[in-house]
Amino acid sequence: MPSALQSTAAAALANSPTFPALLGFDGFTDAILHAVNSRASMRVDDFARIATITEFSQRIAGAAGKSTNIELVRHELRFGGNGPLMAGALGSLSLPVTYIGGVGRPGDERTLHPIYEPFARRCAKVYPVSAPAFTDALEFDDGKLMLGKPGNLQGITWASLKTIFGLPALIDLFASQRLIGIVNWTMMGGVQGIWQGLCDEVLPKLPVLHIPGHMPIVRRRIFIDLADPAKRTDPDIRSAMATLRNLEAHADVTLGLNLAEAARVDRALNSGAFASCRHPASPTGPEVASAAEVLRNATGLSCVVIHPRSGAGASDSMTAAAWFDGPMVAKPRLSTGAGDHFNAGFSLAQAAGLPLEECLAAGTATCCAYVRDAESPTLARLCEMLAALPEPQA
Repeated sequence: MPSALQSTAAAALANSPTFPALLGFDGFTDAILHAVNSRASMRVDDFARIATITEFSQRIAGAAGKSTNIELVRHELRFGGNGPLMAGALGSLSLPVTYIGGVGRPGDERTLHPIYEPFARRCAKVYPVSAPAFTDALEFDDGKLMLGKPGNLQGITWASLKTIFGLPALIDLFASQRLIGIVNWTMMGGVQGIWQGLCDEVLPKLPVLHIPGHMPIVRRRIFIDLADPAKRTDPDIRSAMATLRNLEAHADVTLGLNLAEAARVDRALNSGAFASCRHPASPTGPEVASAAEVLRNATGLSCVVIHPRSGAGASDSMTAAAWFDGPMVAKPRLSTGAGDHFNAGFSLAQAAGLPLEECLAAGTATCCAYVRDAESPTLARLCEMLAALPEPQA
């Protein structure tokens, strides 16, 4: 039976006024792959998978000093990228979404790549600015390995966006947006410059927002997903956080992190976010929420949210720390994009003005529906999933 919190969140989302969102700037074509453990026959689908990352790593480690052959079977070829996955999820949740990013045809980069046509149907407007990059996504029961080739995206910079659109048109594009999502700083060298360009040339010029049925809302919301900064240096991460603090002067910035990303940012900032955890590699829910509070104070941002597989914890200026239990899905039908769907549900609820605990519930329910159904949920499905989630433990 759902808790009062979950029921309240579902009702608030079902009755929330629609508001526009703009997201960018990546784009990938994702090959969803399964690794073959053994074959019963040579029919394409007649095999047993390597089920876990641990098994896969043992197979690879066993080849050291020798060699091995691991067959990969393509389960699906689909549009991907953190930006398109989050934007597509928000479109399915009934927001009018504008997307700018690497979703163009190779050789004709201002024309939509055919693989993104289903995505574009969910959006109000899509502006291709480069060809997509590529990812081989190896999926396992306990996670996924994303092997990315991001070269095509490196030409997406603040200078290139101003050349393509012109600064006045960019200001017009951002003027009506309640929610702005900018993702994949890790793999795109131009993202930090886009943050700073918005800070210097766009956000100070935007009018006060008016949303029907609400008082004027002065501050927009910006959702940031670094997208696994493990390979970036400590100075890089500290520089990114400094630029995000510049954005905070013009909008409420939320930094979304999974557990590994939170640990990486914590290490770069030397903030001690997980120092009090009994088992830092597998912190409890309250410890995750506490870590979010420490990171929020260390970054100076409006909100930090951390979403491990077991649920999600966050801290904002109104709530020191909060945690919401999420049901574990032992055998997800699709895990690539799960974090992007959490981000979509969380940022939808946050931009709609829901309290932090309800935002965590909405993010968890959106993610849960996606991995169970292997498709982005509608708003009705999100509300249904909120009602179906187990009541959080006291």
